[in-house]
Amino acid sequence: MGNAQPHGPAEGTEGPATRPGEPGTSLELLVHGVGGTTPEEMLDDPRTVRITGDDIAAVFRRADDVDAERRPAGRREGPVPEAYVWCNLTSGNGTRALWLLLLPFMVVNLAHWMRPTAHGRRRTVRLYGLLVRLTGLSLTVLLVAAACEVALDLAAWQCAGTHACAARHSWLGFLSPRASDGGWWSTPGRRLALASLVPAALTGLLWFLSLRTWSAYESQQPMTHEPGPEEGDGHTALGRPGFWYGRRLVARLRAAHTAAGLLTVAAAVGSAAARHDRGPGGPVVLGVLGILLETALAVGAGVVVAVVCRRGRTERRLDGELDRRLVRCLPLAALVLLALTLLYAGWERPGWESAGRLPGDVTFGALALAQGLLVIVLAGVAHSLHRTDPDRRAAMRGLAGPVVAMLACALGGVMSGGVSQRVSDWLDGTGTSIPGPPVLLTWQASVIPPLLLLLLVLCGWLARRAWRIARGERAAVEREYPGETGDPGRTRRIASVRAVAALTDRGPRVLAVTSAATLLLGAAALVGALTTDETPSEATRDSYAVVHGAAETAQALGSWLIGLGFVLFVTWGRRAYKDASARRTIGILWDVGTFWPRAAHPFAPPCYAERAVPDLTWRIATWTRATGGRLVISGHSQGSVLAAATAWQLPRSTRRRVALLTYGSPLERLYGRWFPAHFGPDALSSLHREVDCWRNLHRRTDPIGGPMRLPGDRGPDVDRPALKDPLAYGRTETHPLPAPILGHSGYQTDPAFAEERRRLLARLRPEVPAPRHAGEPDGAQGSTGRSSA
Repeated sequence: MGNAQPHGPAEGTEGPATRPGEPGTSLELLVHGVGGTTPEEMLDDPRTVRITGDDIAAVFRRADDVDAERRPAGRREGPVPEAYVWCNLTSGNGTRALWLLLLPFMVVNLAHWMRPTAHGRRRTVRLYGLLVRLTGLSLTVLLVAAACEVALDLAAWQCAGTHACAARHSWLGFLSPRASDGGWWSTPGRRLALASLVPAALTGLLWFLSLRTWSAYESQQPMTHEPGPEEGDGHTALGRPGFWYGRRLVARLRAAHTAAGLLTVAAAVGSAAARHDRGPGGPVVLGVLGILLETALAVGAGVVVAVVCRRGRTERRLDGELDRRLVRCLPLAALVLLALTLLYAGWERPGWESAGRLPGDVTFGALALAQGLLVIVLAGVAHSLHRTDPDRRAAMRGLAGPVVAMLACALGGVMSGGVSQRVSDWLDGTGTSIPGPPVLLTWQASVIPPLLLLLLVLCGWLARRAWRIARGERAAVEREYPGETGDPGRTRRIASVRAVAALTDRGPRVLAVTSAATLLLGAAALVGALTTDETPSEATRDSYAVVHGAAETAQALGSWLIGLGFVLFVTWGRRAYKDASARRTIGILWDVGTFWPRAAHPFAPPCYAERAVPDLTWRIATWTRATGGRLVISGHSQGSVLAAATAWQLPRSTRRRVALLTYGSPLERLYGRWFPAHFGPDALSSLHREVDCWRNLHRRTDPIGGPMRLPGDRGPDVDRPALKDPLAYGRTETHPLPAPILGHSGYQTDPAFAEERRRLLARLRPEVPAPRHAGEPDGAQGSTGRSSA
């Protein structure tokens, strides 16, 4: 926290948090955006004091304002500024680098919250959530199956069972039948049992990360309040008492996904031994035991699916219960089955030798088919919901959730294929001693070059679109700065920044095309692998030369690209572990992706809003109750999203005494379009009605923030016309040096910021809320407290 002093009056003491204030007391609560900042920068003062909170998230004041409520009102100029600093929720110590492993889980969890708005379709809404949860479960199985492919198939089964490969890797010598001269660990079953510790440990690591992050982030109980009206009346679910407390669901899903990972490892080990026992001359007793074990594994898998299919979140009340028996017994039962499987596989079987591959093609093929079908059905459900209540601003006509779910599956497939391909190349330097990874993974790698070619085409389309927008914006710049536009280069720069900022609104189309192409190419790869059981170059050997050449090129280039991606992924993770700046870059990604609770995948990175929203709610409610004062929540970028979520959670009596000042806000431009069920027009309109007053600032050069676009006459009441950026075209008396193009930052330096804040404070009254008039004159003086993105 920089030079922040970690000591100061806290909630419940005799500090300013609880000391009654005089009439007219006002507070500005600053909430920063993505990337984080320090309290010194937000408060524009090198001496700050932590008022309440801990090292993860806290509220700060200037040292001179600690006792501001004690001072007579006449001695204060404007509101008392406070800064809520939450950046350590997403960027902290080096363990954040491990979160890169969780990227597909985070993306599929986003798909859960992207469902379209629907009134009176509860069963369809539940079906939508169920399909996303099943997709998330398939990603867990895929990740553990990839670890099994590396440890069990490539290392223990193929390389250790081949003398030429084992001779190049001395650490596998004790597993090799020839190198160890028939040692105890050299039998195939015992090699598999020993190697299974790797994917089992990965499953345990995911369980530990989920449990630990829940304790640190999401265990904060929200403030209890009366439930609001039904969502059908225009209210969002974000105002429900239990929305930001998903303890029961996360614990239940954590138990199910942990059990699924352990059962995946058990199936990978036990299936190879059972297949040998069912063969000619196999031991009868072990054959029967294998059938019983596979039956038990199938029953366990059915139980896991049933647990995942159970009804999801309980939001209408604060659910403090916990399914303790399920949470404890399900992973424990899966662990017992894994132990029995390892014992069964390690039994002595004379004459059993490892040859070829483990049945990985069937596993990865079934997962790919299941994920494709789930995404297709999810698209049908989302389309049905969107038709019920069409929203013209919703991204991709309500299909954002299926599109993002498809991309999550693609990310999982690329990560799995990249790990398998790189490990195979490392173990088999000659490329001839072992069969290598499953054929399907090679086919999936081969479709990466055409997909990248499509992305290049889309990038070219975006560049052309930006050029056309910039050409049209030049005339708009000349109109906004009449008589000043004598510098064509300056005009082009301003127009270009506006054009690039406008490309954000083209993002849904790019993602839709990419997702559709990914689905079609993935289906082609699955069909090619299952019908030929050969790699693309082998399958096209007898076809036309141009086809064979294209297949060889795609296979080689795809293998190289997927390997390069894996190397870059590992390199970025290592850098993030050691470098705080790289960790902050990852934190920005998590700022956007982990706002939502873990409703679809328990191993996703933790939801920081389940800590931040209760923090802000408690602070605002206790301060207004103790002082009777007025308060402005000043939120920039992602901070404005936290501010809106906090306002929905406040008691009604408190909510009517709070004003919102948002700037550079993605509330409508991003959240309203991508998450229409929770930030759509009805939800934002209800927020405008329920808080005392709300003003929003935006610029045309901002690629993230935008207007709220509320329907009817409510839009101008919230949105100020787009601010000028830059403030001056050329050198003026006020700006003797060239004014910068600020884009998404520096809103506080614009005179409009101080003007709008003064008006908000003037309209707030401790006793009776003032009438809403957009043109009300200034009534309170205030300083331009600073916040930062």
